[in-house]
Amino acid sequence: MVIRVFGMTEEAIKKRSAVTLSALRAAADPMRMRMLVLLAEEDLTVAELQEILGMGQSRISAGLALLKREGLAADRRAGKNIFYSARGRVPTALLEVVRGAAAAEDGTEGDAAALAHVLAKRKDRAAAYFDRLAGRFGRTYIPGRSWQALAHGLLALLPPVEIADLGAGEGTLSQLLARNARRVIAVDNSPKMVEFAAATARANGFRNLEFRLGDIEDPPVDDESVDLALFSQALHHAVNPRRAIDSAFRILRPGGRILILDLAKHSHEEARELYAHEWLGFSEAGLIAMLGAAGFADTHAGIVAREKQAPHFQTLLAVGTKPRP
Repeated sequence: MVIRVFGMTEEAIKKRSAVTLSALRAAADPMRMRMLVLLAEEDLTVAELQEILGMGQSRISAGLALLKREGLAADRRAGKNIFYSARGRVPTALLEVVRGAAAAEDGTEGDAAALAHVLAKRKDRAAAYFDRLAGRFGRTYIPGRSWQALAHGLLALLPPVEIADLGAGEGTLSQLLARNARRVIAVDNSPKMVEFAAATARANGFRNLEFRLGDIEDPPVDDESVDLALFSQALHHAVNPRRAIDSAFRILRPGGRILILDLAKHSHEEARELYAHEWLGFSEAGLIAMLGAAGFADTHAGIVAREKQAPHFQTLLAVGTKPRP
């Protein structure tokens, strides 16, 4: 007679129990518990697991092989690398038990920080790769390929928004933005710059581009009237950069964004005399802190360009969003 429980035969129940017990034994080892917790968070390579766990390659590989065999982990190839993952493969109840047990093991208290460090290094490697790639752009002649053409192509994707170009100078960037923007308000504190830029814009037929004389720390722009506030190599001229960022927050509509392109912190003191710089650049953390203090969310900052010639200035890109109510 065949006995059935919940629609399963006794033999099927025994087989499933055996599989479950085998998976539990695989997850019970302290090292494999730590691996499962990590792989449930991020896809990692053997080398990255070695760095996080401080263990040899053979032991890591043996642990991964067992987890794969029990269906608790899987691998995928990406170029020269093989990434391992446990996401979606470990039952939720089992994963919670494993997390609790792993937390009680010695040596696990630094796993989260080590994982964050490894992921940061991965991003640095990716950034370095794109730096090398960008360095090759334009070295080999290809008809029609240029930074100028690329910039115009990307600007064509700009939605019809209203923009404040703060510290616009002679207005070259303002004119490029005005080609697709609904309206551009360009602000500069130099009367001659504003006069020259306004005349150039009129001569080029821009009717949606207005130049205003004013200080970027208190720009003559109405509250919540623009969708994008832009500082392009202008913030280092501000006596009080924090006040300029606060003002950008004021003039942005909810959901609007701030974009800052400026120099990374440097020690080229001559810039104060040569280029009238008030600040010798900014750190990524410093810009993010100022953006956060002003009220911006979803902030990010990073190096986007490095000059090859001394003094090797670097350009930072920082962005943030004004939250909606």
